[in-house]
Amino acid sequence: MKPNAAYNSYQQNSVAVESPTRLIEMLYEGILRFASMAKRCIDSEDIEKKIYYINRTTDIFVELLNSLDYEKGGQVAHYLTGLYTHQIKLLTQANMENNKDKIDIVIKVTKGLLEAWKEVNQNELAQ
Repeated sequence: MKPNAAYNSYQQNSVAVESPTRLIEMLYEGILRFASMAKRCIDSEDIEKKIYYINRTTDIFVELLNSLDYEKGGQVAHYLTGLYTHQIKLLTQANMENNKDKIDIVIKVTKGLLEAWKEVNQNELAQ
């Protein structure tokens, strides 16, 4: 994964981030937050806000896709491409069908990604 592209994009929005590694964590946390908000909007039948939060979640996945480095990341980058693309597909379906179960899948996958990202980077810092 090439966190510098995401980091540069985030910096353009005048947000201070201590490192590109932390930025990826923040992006995953944003997905979790916005996806949860989209589910609440489905419950409250607030279509406009549901669309807004699903679009925000999708935008983060697109940014993550754009930050992948296929030279350094190899098979992992290719795997993440498929995974992120599938999450975008699920979000699109959830939006069209008002399907919270599909958002739950996105949340579950993203929680796994966040935990794995933290673990990998914690291990790298310990070395």
